[in-house]
Amino acid sequence: MRTPDNMLGESSALAAALDHLSQLASIQRPVLVLGERGTGKELAAERLHYLSPRWDSPFVKVNCAAMAETLLESELFGHEAGAFTGASKLHVGRFERADGGTLLLDEIGTMSPRLQEKLLRLIEYGEFERVGGQRTLRVDVRVIGSTNADLRAMAEAQSFRSDLLDRLSFDVVHMPALRHRGEDIALLARHFAVQMSAELSWEQFPGFAPNVLLQLREYAWPGNVRELKNVVERSLHRWADQDSPVAELIIDPFESPWSESTDEQQRLPDPIVAALVQAGTDLQAPAAATASEDLNPAVKNLRERVDAYERLLVATALEQHDGNQRRAAEALELSYDQLRGLVRKHKLGRRKTR
Repeated sequence: MRTPDNMLGESSALAAALDHLSQLASIQRPVLVLGERGTGKELAAERLHYLSPRWDSPFVKVNCAAMAETLLESELFGHEAGAFTGASKLHVGRFERADGGTLLLDEIGTMSPRLQEKLLRLIEYGEFERVGGQRTLRVDVRVIGSTNADLRAMAEAQSFRSDLLDRLSFDVVHMPALRHRGEDIALLARHFAVQMSAELSWEQFPGFAPNVLLQLREYAWPGNVRELKNVVERSLHRWADQDSPVAELIIDPFESPWSESTDEQQRLPDPIVAALVQAGTDLQAPAAATASEDLNPAVKNLRERVDAYERLLVATALEQHDGNQRRAAEALELSYDQLRGLVRKHKLGRRKTR
């Protein structure tokens, strides 16, 4: 069986998430799988199902965000013939089809309060009625909810039922973002590159140039594994040279190669510094002040601008935490090793005071 792309890796973060899933597989309780887009939440739910005693029963999934409330209700619970205009025959819903197995409710945070109430009753008692029906039906279904929304904040704002959240969260699995899986980035990039090389009919993948490997590691990957796959495939397609290592990474295909700043724009205050000041960030001296000097609006190169911004953030965090790298790493949501690497890269060793 082929390992899904999102599950490839050797990082401790991914290993911890997979171990958590394995531990929960045999427990017949609802589970929430949380994570950013592209982190493999659906694949995690599949893993839960196929490692469980229900593995030979149906695994059914539905995207709650893709349907209007009335259609979602009918799709989940089914409807009787004549229940509404156009309902010419009985429709068996996803819960009935998943009987004995597992149902994944993707983007569960978008479900309406009325459907949340019906779902709560089903989870608590295993009972429901089809739309337009009078007969109470019973099913045995393990419910897995997944979302990138903050369900606790939604419950506090009363847009998601607290009692339903309590029932769903017997345990919560957090799928790590790619930026927390630093050891896996190069491995995944090469995996996608080899696949793309075959699609392009190249004899072999020529490898990545050192600057590209550095860029792969330093980029934040907000779209996670899905974005990484697109970037690698796009970059190989544009490189079109199977005999030399790929030396250019095309992260943003919308960026125009002909865009230029006008003289008036060049005289404006640096947009990064302006945004930080407006947000009230305390750019303390001396480290942050030194770093901010690197954010000169005359610098046009994107890599230089990103490096300068990165240096500013790291220097500011170190200054605000009195040079304590562990606390600075926590503030920036980085691992200690990642923070140390950035300190070495930007030569930000703590200044000695007299």
